[in-house]
Amino acid sequence: MKFSVADLLDHLPESDVLPVEQLEKALGLSLTPDKQHLRIALAGLEKVGLLESNEAGISRRTDDSLIEARLRCSSKGFCFALREDGGDDIYIRDHQLNHAWNGDRVLVRITREGGRRRSPEGGVQCILERATASLLAQVEQQDDRLVAVPLDDRLLTTVALPAEDAAYLDPEAESVVEVRLDRYPVAQFPPLGHVARRLPIKGGEEADLDLLLTKHGLRERANAPRASLRSPNDKGRTDLTALPTLLLRPWQGAEAPELPALSLEDSDEGLRVWIHSPAVAERIAPGSATDQWLRQQGSAYCLGQRWLPLLSPALAKATGFRPGESSAAVSVALTITPEGQLSHYRFALTTIRPDAEVDTAALEALADRKPKARTVPAPLKALKTVLPDLERLIAVGRGLQEQRLAAGSVDLDLPFPSLEVLGDLRTPEPDEHHRGWMIALPPTQPLALLREVVLVAGRALGHHLQALQLPALFAVQAAPDPAEINEVAKAALALDVPLELDDEGNAPAPGVLAGIFATSERRRGLQHQLSEVLRPVQISLEPGPNLLAGEAQAYAPWCLASSSYADLWNQQLLVLLLTEGKDRPSVRHKTRVDLASDACHGQIDWPLLPPSQMAELQQSRSVSLLQRLNGRARFVADLQADLLAMAQARAAEPLVGQTLTGVISGVQSYGFFVEIPPSLVEGLVHVSSLKDDWYEYRSRQNRLVGRKNRRTYMLGDAVEVTILKVDALRHQIDLAAILPDDDGGSSFEDSTGPDDQDGFEPDSSEEA
Repeated sequence: MKFSVADLLDHLPESDVLPVEQLEKALGLSLTPDKQHLRIALAGLEKVGLLESNEAGISRRTDDSLIEARLRCSSKGFCFALREDGGDDIYIRDHQLNHAWNGDRVLVRITREGGRRRSPEGGVQCILERATASLLAQVEQQDDRLVAVPLDDRLLTTVALPAEDAAYLDPEAESVVEVRLDRYPVAQFPPLGHVARRLPIKGGEEADLDLLLTKHGLRERANAPRASLRSPNDKGRTDLTALPTLLLRPWQGAEAPELPALSLEDSDEGLRVWIHSPAVAERIAPGSATDQWLRQQGSAYCLGQRWLPLLSPALAKATGFRPGESSAAVSVALTITPEGQLSHYRFALTTIRPDAEVDTAALEALADRKPKARTVPAPLKALKTVLPDLERLIAVGRGLQEQRLAAGSVDLDLPFPSLEVLGDLRTPEPDEHHRGWMIALPPTQPLALLREVVLVAGRALGHHLQALQLPALFAVQAAPDPAEINEVAKAALALDVPLELDDEGNAPAPGVLAGIFATSERRRGLQHQLSEVLRPVQISLEPGPNLLAGEAQAYAPWCLASSSYADLWNQQLLVLLLTEGKDRPSVRHKTRVDLASDACHGQIDWPLLPPSQMAELQQSRSVSLLQRLNGRARFVADLQADLLAMAQARAAEPLVGQTLTGVISGVQSYGFFVEIPPSLVEGLVHVSSLKDDWYEYRSRQNRLVGRKNRRTYMLGDAVEVTILKVDALRHQIDLAAILPDDDGGSSFEDSTGPDDQDGFEPDSSEEA
């Protein structure tokens, strides 16, 4: 079918009846077979109870017992439905999957309520959207069946292939194949597919990238529609071409998104920092074919040394900033106090002319330059006239960072490894929304300055749109579960990290923990544990706190319109406010209010936009848009994790058979993980390979303890390991621990951890 159930439901109004003919047009169905498929789908959805039909057309039917979720399966066969509303995950038994696969967007009905230590259980009632249209697999002959066995062992199925695909059998396992699905499983019938092409396993960097693009469905992307771009409106535009303006360039990859520019000026109210975002919103019409295409793309994707851009080449060229050239921008002037606090702000449509570009080499040269040096290093010569402004901006950035961290944001010293193939992945995006924490950056990284201003600009727009009661896309981050934070703190105490719990036994705030962990010898493992309990930022229809940005009320992203559709949507709303917002109740009123400034808050008691425009905004700002954008954020996180794991595995392949020193980065009942520099590749020492003793798992102490020799393996310990095997496709590294020459083992005091003080005794599930 040319549409999914999710596409169909997205085009139905919340309450009104829609004629079938209009739905066909909205879905772009013109051929008779496609229209027949639509009617079959409508009949099925009516039986499930999602739709109602009458002579006038079809409408949605509300059923509060159906919960939207996304399936997350494991190789062991366990599946959970991760709820879109943030509720408890729902356990799905295999016979309740109803042919849904890992990653699919589904509707689930709960069949058994959860308890204190038990997740609720449920069954899949409807598959809204399939996540897998093609997959990487190996071809196998199983009895009389030719099948594709997915490399992703979370796909708990095989795909039947036609006989002619036997040509792709590869007993030497030197290649894999791309399988395109022709039919998903139905009733007792298995999924069907065909081999599209063969891909080499060891074909070099480009072949590895091809494997990952194929795995994530990014190899073939829809082309941008042919459409003329709008010209920015000159009326009411502020000319800032005389204001010294800097372009910060942290990325070097081909087709990297355009980032905002920064300016600085003094005012009667204090120091004013300008941030100028490319005016993407002014170039396209909301709801147009180009806008819909950008909505489908959702985000730009960093692939290391190059990017898959969000914008079309024409749109990127029209909105890009270049030194010495005048460009349209959407800007905000942020008045910053000497303490780094935001006191006032004002938005504007502007024209800027950037003076120079600032990269890492320039900031490193500036940091190394002596205060009274008369000579200017080569990397700074192009910046000679704006060096004072750059130095002041750096000082402002430090103040903003201090305020952000004081407000609860978390910086962790967990950078990507210095592997050349990772390219721009080593430099995170300014808002890092898919993580929920910031990678600590050196002051010589341009992004260290830029991201602080981007976050303050998002806070300003969030406050502004909330105060004006306009429908924005807000970025919110829920606080982590206090119980999980307490577990991380107790693990740190068991490792003798000096921290104090309050009188009720609760841990300090995550930001405080991060600061304490930063001084520990076991900091990397502890910071990893802390990062896992911090929740990612989500796009929401309602304002709320955003811990990442240090914001307690409302945060609306808008500065990164070249790389994120959520930012572009908010920028469209901001441009609409600045160009068409009513700044007085009627033409009879002489006094106008400044809708661009925070000075207008509390002065407006009339509609800012016509009812028709508000209705279009509300319809565009739908739940389905939120789900798409939040789904894209998870997709980006998965893609980046795969790119990193592939690069690390390739770096480890030449080391097979060598003995190296690593650091224990995680401990589980089945063994422990070891991180090996310099690639920071992580491999597993399985407990079955520890032949010298029988080991017990002490979960709260993050350690394995030998019953007889009392040897311990715990988080943060240095350990020698031999690399046994590297499976780059599955990102699996097998290690063997080298036992120390002292057969007596290392000492272990039973009173070292809080578990033992509580009389902890590992049960059978914690023994290896």
